Amino acid sequence: MNGPVIDVPGLQELLAAGGPVVLLDVRWALGSTDGFKQYQRGHIPGAVYVDLEKELAAPAGNGAAGRHPLPDPREFERTARSWGISAGDTVVVYDAVSGTSAARAWWLLRHAGMESVYLLDGGVVAWHRAGLALEGGSVVPRPGDVELTWDRMPILEMWDVPAQLAAGRLLDARAKERYRGDREPVDPIPGHIPGAVNAPATENLSAEGTFRSPGELRAAFGALGVRSGAPVAVYCGSGITAAHEVVALELAGYKAALYPGSWSQWSSTKGSPVATGQQPGEWPGTGQRR
Repeated sequence: MNGPVIDVPGLQELLAAGGPVVLLDVRWALGSTDGFKQYQRGHIPGAVYVDLEKELAAPAGNGAAGRHPLPDPREFERTARSWGISAGDTVVVYDAVSGTSAARAWWLLRHAGMESVYLLDGGVVAWHRAGLALEGGSVVPRPGDVELTWDRMPILEMWDVPAQLAAGRLLDARAKERYRGDREPVDPIPGHIPGAVNAPATENLSAEGTFRSPGELRAAFGALGVRSGAPVAVYCGSGITAAHEVVALELAGYKAALYPGSWSQWSSTKGSPVATGQQPGEWPGTGQRR
């Protein structure tokens, strides 16, 4: 398999081949607290539940690192083992929101040195739409023995933002109204990082909730000024949906850095400049998903 994404037929083939595959179910959405209950009601057979708040992020503490700081590397290795991941396993992650939460698990596992890790295109919705069975209850795996590294994916820190803006593109993956500062439901100040360009992560998707084609994505990102050879980085509210945009950019042929602290860190840091309003132009395809 090539690329960061696997579709439902590809996952079926992978499972039928009988190799070591770990399925991770990352049921999470902003403001939702019933992810585990959703998982218990029905998940892809064999999938292990992943608690995004507790397992894919460190405690926020005083908020200086944002709402979802990256987990401690040693703690994340212990967590990955508790999911049943061992050396040589293939990992497939999914959710019920078109990958916008599961992409965090994909990114962290890639950041921790795993190469055979994929995001299920369309998630459990695509699996169910294909007429495939779900199972209820919980899966408790046998602990794995995977050994993870760290720092394998590019990261943008808050102090790197000016250099990033000078050299390339900084994309804001939040909804347009949050980027413009029309509303801000979570963080202390509305608006966006001055110079950042709005590229809502939801616009990476077709009407069916799967990724748009690589060609469509490349054209759309190109229209926003993303260029081969120039650095591109992504932020969102707290580094969750930005990981989904990193996947989309990889599909389009770009290697993007993730700003983990994102707007939750930037807007909480005294003295950080803030802009409001919409940048010239619009995200290609907005309101016209294909």
